[in-house]
Amino acid sequence: MWLEKKIFSLLGWRADIKIELPDKCVACIAPHTSNWDFFYCVLFKEAYRIKVNFLIKEEWTKSVIGGLIRRLGGIGIRRDKSYSSTDIYAKAFDDNEILRIAITPEGTRKGNKDWKQGFYYIALKAGVPIVLVSLDYKEKRISIDRIIVPNGDIDTQMAEIKAYYKGVTAKYPDRFILEQSYDVICSALLVIILLLRKTFCSRSA
Repeated sequence: MWLEKKIFSLLGWRADIKIELPDKCVACIAPHTSNWDFFYCVLFKEAYRIKVNFLIKEEWTKSVIGGLIRRLGGIGIRRDKSYSSTDIYAKAFDDNEILRIAITPEGTRKGNKDWKQGFYYIALKAGVPIVLVSLDYKEKRISIDRIIVPNGDIDTQMAEIKAYYKGVTAKYPDRFILEQSYDVICSALLVIILLLRKTFCSRSA
């Protein structure tokens, strides 16, 4: 533990842990714009002995690198077409006394304003809280300081979750999109107007 903490510190990073993690929860981790996010998160959890898991296809845990995947927190899940992914994840909570599933809501390292809502429905189905975890590259800080208890009002609570991450600097800030840019909307409208004008002028001629 001391070695991981030392490396974490030497790299300039620090931890801001203000709440105790529940035994069962969904850890919503953002921003996620680089593979480096995984490296720092793993180093962080090892340094502070925080048990966090991620679910992966069972085949991976039985592969050549299966031992390493399990060591890093991977739990193999057998896909069953008769069950939805939400049901499979929710069942995992029933099968484990302690389970904290890490999920990146963006679903991609590229810019995506439409966050995946699966993590919310998993927490709602399993009856577990959502813990918000942020990686701030400007401050070089990983924070765990907010818990959301899903109540089914997804629109309101997703807006609340996104608001939490405002001001957090990603590894690649241009890929971390919390809402649609008005500049993009205006540009799109301008293009449409110009196309309509061109079409109208062509017909008039």
